[in-house]
Amino acid sequence: MPSPPALPPTAPLLTSRQAWAMLLALASAFTLSQAFRTLAAIMGPPLATQLALTPQQLGLWAAAFHFAFGVMQLAMGVSLDLYGVRRTILLAFPMAIIGALLSSQASSYAGLMLGQMLIGTGCAPAFLVCTVFIGHHFSAQRFTSVSGLIMSLSSIGVLATATPLAWLIEASSWRWGFGVLAGCALLAWGAIWWLVREPAAATAESPGADRPSALGALRGLLGLFKLPQTLGLVAYAAVAYAGFITLRGLWLGPLLVERHGFSLIQSGNVALAMTLASMASPALFGRLDPGGARRVRWLLGFAVLAALMVGAVGLVRMVWVDVALAIGYGLLSGYGVLQYGYVRDAYPQAMRGRALSLFTMAMFLGISLMQWASGLAASLAPRADVEPFTAALLTMSALLLLGALAFWKLPRAVAPA
Repeated sequence: MPSPPALPPTAPLLTSRQAWAMLLALASAFTLSQAFRTLAAIMGPPLATQLALTPQQLGLWAAAFHFAFGVMQLAMGVSLDLYGVRRTILLAFPMAIIGALLSSQASSYAGLMLGQMLIGTGCAPAFLVCTVFIGHHFSAQRFTSVSGLIMSLSSIGVLATATPLAWLIEASSWRWGFGVLAGCALLAWGAIWWLVREPAAATAESPGADRPSALGALRGLLGLFKLPQTLGLVAYAAVAYAGFITLRGLWLGPLLVERHGFSLIQSGNVALAMTLASMASPALFGRLDPGGARRVRWLLGFAVLAALMVGAVGLVRMVWVDVALAIGYGLLSGYGVLQYGYVRDAYPQAMRGRALSLFTMAMFLGISLMQWASGLAASLAPRADVEPFTAALLTMSALLLLGALAFWKLPRAVAPA
């Protein structure tokens, strides 16, 4: 997806108040996207009990959101170029609402999977529309700070799928969890429809401009693989964020409930603490980014540390260790923000938009892969007399190490002096 273009000097500008009101409306959809992608950790135990789902089925169900989300990034990027922010999100986000409503009424695994795929598709442009809007209506100097603020605010969605979702499910049922999220998503869609009105110049193309196509955008992305540094970056991107989301968004709740006998609310409290730690982490690592060759060493070192922490949760099986490492991993999770600086330095300016689009696709398809693979390992584990959670978490640890190894051994960009 091309980098967000700047408004022409003659374009009608929004006032600061209008721009913030519209951005916060768009951020409400991103907040719901964050909630949908992490609900499996709390939703998993009641779903497994009531619909008799295996760990492999739970892993595949959680992965379906991220698979749909990742696959649709290219189409949503082209839509943003052609039709702008307002029309893209208004047309896509209703699929998330429909998917949540369908999931709330599902009586079979097939219904849950269909609902999850629709939710992932509907949420696919949720963060993209925020970044494109910021690029259009805020100065270049404020792009990073405003984007970071929106990412922090959107973490309210992750908080909602910790203790609040656990309380709701215990007070009613998992169906109400989906139903409430569907209602909130409908309110977010209504806020966007009511508030977001972009100036025509923000989306209009010049009369003679070539209109981008999906095939052209795909060729642009595939062209990045002609550069030697791309493959290692994709391998690393596919596992770095996936480790946090797979632990927080899939296995944490079932592990605490089934391994240690926690109630759903108690496991929600741990998820809440892990989420709060993760909210502070990106800002911390963003400020500490050393740049250059040291950044690469940090990326490798933190990936290995993350793999060791996940592996320890799988092997140690002590309640205080599992809780402490989960919260500690939340605090560590922000190391992935260092990849954005690497991408910026690894590609010339004309290619950075495509590189970031490929990076985003790799992140979310990687989440899908890790959730599927860990679910498969958990299902096969009893045949080898291994605890399912041990197998799932060791699989995650191995994937984190493989991603770091690929980044280390494959060609990398030359670090700027």
